[in-house]
Amino acid sequence: MPENLLDQNMKCCMLCPRMCRVNRAAGQTGFCGMGDKVTAARAALHYWEEPCLSGEEGSGTIFFTGCTLRCVYCQNAVIAAGKTGREISSEQLTEIFLRLQGEGANNINLVTPTHFLPQIMKSLIDAKQLGLTIPVVYNTSGYERPEILRELEGLVDVWLPDFKYWDSCTALKYSSAPDYPERARAALQEMVRQAGKPEFDQRGRMLRGVIVRHLLLPGKLKEARKIVEYLYKTYGDSVYISMMNQYTPLPHVKPWKELDRKVTAREYGALVDYALDLGVENGFIQEGETASESFIPEFDCSL
Repeated sequence: MPENLLDQNMKCCMLCPRMCRVNRAAGQTGFCGMGDKVTAARAALHYWEEPCLSGEEGSGTIFFTGCTLRCVYCQNAVIAAGKTGREISSEQLTEIFLRLQGEGANNINLVTPTHFLPQIMKSLIDAKQLGLTIPVVYNTSGYERPEILRELEGLVDVWLPDFKYWDSCTALKYSSAPDYPERARAALQEMVRQAGKPEFDQRGRMLRGVIVRHLLLPGKLKEARKIVEYLYKTYGDSVYISMMNQYTPLPHVKPWKELDRKVTAREYGALVDYALDLGVENGFIQEGETASESFIPEFDCSL
């Protein structure tokens, strides 16, 4: 139960694959940079997710502070590095879930939740007992431990993981996580097991299922093709593949010169064509110019 998981991992944290084993309850911090108090930078209706999640009403999105991966090109770097956010209690988080539902949100969208998982579980259980009925979305980098994800069975309806890297050298260079590819594959297997076949309502809003995102990086078309091929050949139509071209080169990527440019239309078109040639039908693509800082919300600690 969440209380046991909370006690265990706040005193010796092993929630993510880094397994830092720090005592967060005593003020120590590991790679994610977070202590034992839930901290978030924004909770509001969000309209920039896949259409089956945002719909017209928006996705009830909570952006948690801190991150277990902290990619060098992160578009949400200010919150990933813990530079902004506000501490909230379990009771306040429960109230946020219910408030977003009351505002008409299509779902509750938990963004980078892993390092606060035990506390979030408690709030979700309480919220469901108080009338939370909309789907819960677990929005993650994909860097997860399956044994931890199993604790969420029955609480999460839609899994929204990234699959960032196929090559361990790339994962090491950009996210200090050479084990990312194997961890992402194992985590995805557990997510698919829990989700089962995709389910939608009459308006096309996803009720259950898995959407795997891949953000195409400059010069990484070969890796992207391998990821799409793996996803389709392994899971077929049981997962949706979201191929994204919105990579935005922000100032902090300048030390990595190869990342200091947008993805070209030719690169992205080649990835989409490859997916179509494989036979991918269940997926999402982005059209036109989407590399823009307008995709980055205002992290003003409005909760």
